[in-house]
Amino acid sequence: MNYLALYNSGELSRRIREGYRRLAACDLCPQNCGVNRLADEVGCCGAGKMPRIASANIHRGEEPPISGSKGSGTIFLSGCTLSCKFCQNFPISQLSNGTDLTVTELAGKMVGLQKRGAHNINFVTPTHYTPQIMAALFVAIGKGFRIPIVWNTSGYEKVETLKLLDGVVDIYLPDMKYVDDEEAVRLSGAPGYREINRAAVSEMLRQVGHLECDDNGIGVRGMIIRHLVLPEGRAGSTGTLPWIAGHLGKETHIALMSQYFPAHAATSTPGIERRVNAEEYGEAVEALEDAGLENGWVQDEPAE
Repeated sequence: MNYLALYNSGELSRRIREGYRRLAACDLCPQNCGVNRLADEVGCCGAGKMPRIASANIHRGEEPPISGSKGSGTIFLSGCTLSCKFCQNFPISQLSNGTDLTVTELAGKMVGLQKRGAHNINFVTPTHYTPQIMAALFVAIGKGFRIPIVWNTSGYEKVETLKLLDGVVDIYLPDMKYVDDEEAVRLSGAPGYREINRAAVSEMLRQVGHLECDDNGIGVRGMIIRHLVLPEGRAGSTGTLPWIAGHLGKETHIALMSQYFPAHAATSTPGIERRVNAEEYGEAVEALEDAGLENGWVQDEPAE
């Protein structure tokens, strides 16, 4: 694991200090709230100083290289830098339900999941806790932690924050949600999403490259992009998928998801108040094929 070299050289400690320094006027994500989280002020993500988690358990429902045969050690962080109207996990992401932990307690969760046989530690919506997670990793390494780190994110990331994670994260699992910035603001409260997201996934690819797996098909390094198809083409699949092929490479692994349903506030939001239909998902699959993106996974067409 590259994080072991950072640990041994002292570089991981330096990055932890830098991350905590940035919490004093928090600018970890593109929202740039500027609140003093060291004083436990709370920004739009709902996070203060201590890491808050909703759960830490073995999860078997991720992409095959992530879940593998033994499952992914998945830690759901509370709060989120987005406010998606269709979020299936809104009690965690937007109501910040969960339990505050010390960094040492979070490290204990990581080591415990490793002992249970998890292939990796999969941090879900982790961006707003970047320094705390790095600090937990530092403690966990001292307790024998040695499995890959997965960064499971909305893709609304600042390159400056991602650079703190260079060599820390082994596998990036970002979303590419939107092409149209007006939709990104209306549906997720994410100004400038398209360009921010494209710069972020480009930086992720620079750090870890395309997906690499071991002899058992378990991911050890690389990037998988998730793209959730929305009703009426609102995710911009026909714009995003060709961009991936042209800018990141046709070897990029894509998880093209059909499981959208109107959760949370989506039932009263025009344009996303129904499930995706088979024709809409079929158009996205066609765009995937036309772009020459052959690595990854498509799902069954939605039932009519």
